Amino acid sequence: MDQELESDSRLVAENGTPVRQFAVMLPNRVGALASLVKLLRSSSIEVIGLSVQDSRDATVARLVLSDTDTAESIFCEKGIPHTTCELVVIALKESGPGLLQCLDTMMIAETNVDFAYALLPGPNGQALLAMHVEDYDFATSVLNRSGFKLMYEEDLVR
Repeated sequence: MDQELESDSRLVAENGTPVRQFAVMLPNRVGALASLVKLLRSSSIEVIGLSVQDSRDATVARLVLSDTDTAESIFCEKGIPHTTCELVVIALKESGPGLLQCLDTMMIAETNVDFAYALLPGPNGQALLAMHVEDYDFATSVLNRSGFKLMYEEDLVR
């Protein structure tokens, strides 16, 4: 049994580095997001995915970036409040049917999707879906066994 678990964790590790998302707290004022993107671009970091949740006082920008290590250094150096989490990223063959098949697979496996959003088209122009799930290892295992193409940080670097 322990060997089985070891084998499963090695399989996940061999597939690639999980895509990391940054959740950045920004003041809710004109130009705050543009300033953040300019700061990142000045270090040759591109935004691959973006989801913005706005409130009266602050904005939470969820970002998938082309260079997570450098971005984290910049955020720490500049005192920009942020958190990170791992995302499951799926390359969909067809956006409509592929999305439903993916969601049905997750439902049958009885695992929750906390939030999801589309990323900019992948390196080969395919549609990409980013999902934050309750159990990353379980979700990637289920999706791999169901034939979905998962993307990792190495796949998204441009």
